[in-house]
Amino acid sequence: MKNIFVGNLDFNVVEDELRQLFEQFGHVDRVALMTDRVTGRSRGFAFVEMANVKEGEKAIAELDGSQFSGRTLHVNEARHKAERSGERSRGFDRGRSSKRIA
Repeated sequence: MKNIFVGNLDFNVVEDELRQLFEQFGHVDRVALMTDRVTGRSRGFAFVEMANVKEGEKAIAELDGSQFSGRTLHVNEARHKAERSGERSRGFDRGRSSKRIA
């Protein structure tokens, strides 16, 4: 399986359009268009999963730098999120020091 990052998307592009673009190169398992949690609007990037690695590599080679909906696409293999070190705060301190200045 090949997980592909697609950046610099026009904010009006929908998942079906992106699926059709990548299906030229092979079977697309999943398209995930990233949206803002509050507004629901596109954030201008997506992830595409293709079942066949060679087809995914061909899609990356052909589509990176190409024009789509008036924008130049940035297409490359998606990278895994880096592991975060330490535990996250529960939001109580909002990153401020726990020491008070008297």
